[in-house]
Amino acid sequence: MQQTFGYPQFRGLQADIVANAIAGQDALVLMPTGGGKSLCYQIPAIARQRMGHGLSIVVSPLIALMHDQVRALHEVGVAADYLNSALTMEESRAVETRAWRGETTLLYAAPERINTPRFLDFLDALHQRGQLALFAIDEAHCVSQWGHDFRPEYRQLTLLHERYAGVPRLALTATADAITRADIIERLQLQEARVFVSSFDRPNIRYQIVEKTDARKQLLRFIEDEHDGDAGIVYCQSRKKVEETAEWLCMQGVNALPYHAGLSAEERQRNQDRFLREDGLVMTATIAFGMGIDKPDVRFVAHLDMPKNIEGYYQETGRAGRDGQPADAWMAYGLADVVNQRRMIDDPHSPASAEYRQVMRSKLDALLTMAEAPDCRRQRLLAYFGEQSAPCGNCDNCLNPPQTWDATEAARKLLSCVWRVQQKSGIGFGAAHIIDILRGKATDKVHQHEHARLSTFGIGADLSEQQWRSVLRQLLALDAVQTDAEAFNTLRLGPAARDILAGQRPIHLRQAAPRQERGSRRPTRPASGRPADQAAQALDAAASARLADLKAWRAEVAREHSLPAYVIFHDSTLVAIAAHNPQSLDELQHIQGIGAKKLDAYGEEVLRVCSIPRHQ
Repeated sequence: MQQTFGYPQFRGLQADIVANAIAGQDALVLMPTGGGKSLCYQIPAIARQRMGHGLSIVVSPLIALMHDQVRALHEVGVAADYLNSALTMEESRAVETRAWRGETTLLYAAPERINTPRFLDFLDALHQRGQLALFAIDEAHCVSQWGHDFRPEYRQLTLLHERYAGVPRLALTATADAITRADIIERLQLQEARVFVSSFDRPNIRYQIVEKTDARKQLLRFIEDEHDGDAGIVYCQSRKKVEETAEWLCMQGVNALPYHAGLSAEERQRNQDRFLREDGLVMTATIAFGMGIDKPDVRFVAHLDMPKNIEGYYQETGRAGRDGQPADAWMAYGLADVVNQRRMIDDPHSPASAEYRQVMRSKLDALLTMAEAPDCRRQRLLAYFGEQSAPCGNCDNCLNPPQTWDATEAARKLLSCVWRVQQKSGIGFGAAHIIDILRGKATDKVHQHEHARLSTFGIGADLSEQQWRSVLRQLLALDAVQTDAEAFNTLRLGPAARDILAGQRPIHLRQAAPRQERGSRRPTRPASGRPADQAAQALDAAASARLADLKAWRAEVAREHSLPAYVIFHDSTLVAIAAHNPQSLDELQHIQGIGAKKLDAYGEEVLRVCSIPRHQ
């Protein structure tokens, strides 16, 4: 840990996980993004190779992730390689030759490659020589059909246990609820493995969910008011929306790039490289972007569309603030999001089983409940993963507690209106039409279907359209109202409607928030300056000048090596160097983040930069 990676001590459960793996035992590791999962298999791989056990195999789902991890390992002096479709046949053979000769510590490969006869023959030969040290299955939630990023190829990884008994396996993920954990254990045959569950809490991330009115303008206001010039990720549901949002943000002066699976591989790689290497870029993307992204200074993650479940939401928001500095998870959420997600789950043309649909509904309901609840967001989020906590004091509901109201009567009016409309017309209608009837709006559609004659016409005139949308959204979350996917998302009563109509179930809802005008930032947010600069605020003038010089030097080295700057040194390491002003290599090596290889590669240059004369 100290010699190679430059860290003086383990964090949390890392030491126990590492010791378990070095001893040759299986494990399932659940640790939040930024919690140090990679070290949990990288250190055992180094140790087991030195013990004579040979090569460790890392199952990784993305080419970009493999490249980043291998380059970072090279920077600290660890012999690592990858095998993927980006290599030529000659390059692949060279990688295999190095591994066969014992020159490689960690070999990264996708599950599709691991399951090929050629690769299995290669593993067989290593195993016969006793030179297979460890299997690390990263992003292990991909093995579960209940997870948020299921990949069928992961299911075949059960052959690792069957074919190479005795070789320890580590399955690692940042997100898995109870049903997903059980599925991972069953599919990978980890019944005898130790399970390590770290806290899922990311206290530096502030969660905020706003009612969607004009999502683009709300996003722009959020970025300009709170994250001007910061790196961030904006998630959208469709490729078209990704491109339109990126273009619109650029027109508003925000430096934004698109990323989705429909772009060419070259453009995706180019945009990802720019995001990793340049400061202040905003990546607008589908969920195709982000897994394994190690950029530490992402200051915000925004969702313009609601994810499918809490695991997806947690995984995506967890890409913010990996450096431990304050970051934001912001989401705009509206009635259309609920309707669209329900429609996709209930699509009659989907081959999904009834059991699968029911599980997906329950997962979506958990996210809807968190979005609508008036209490602490973090408490709800952590409780979903089985972790109890106190109110965090750092989410929107804690900072500005929303008002609640007794919406029982309003709910009964809406449900009654949905029922009477269907009874009169024999068909269902959408949300906008139901709200027009409740508010007594005599539209052409209302006249055409004679809905002004209904007893529910105008009985909800005391509530605004925004308030009725809030009521309907929350009734959808409670399953009191359902959408009919075969009839253009028309509304019908759900199983929970009966008790509400009978007055047996009171409904208390959060009040619809007033629209926030530009410049009306929340006064309760701590005024601590730009989050990315907080760690440097305590530096005196001379140390601040050193930090600026060190960052300029790092940027130059990163360009020369075609690496993201943080792979050379993290900001926290540069701040520590600037603060301590080391005068020798011996002093420098005690600073966190400087291992033996980096000390040898960059030590003299760092000392030179620190010694530059500065005029006060």
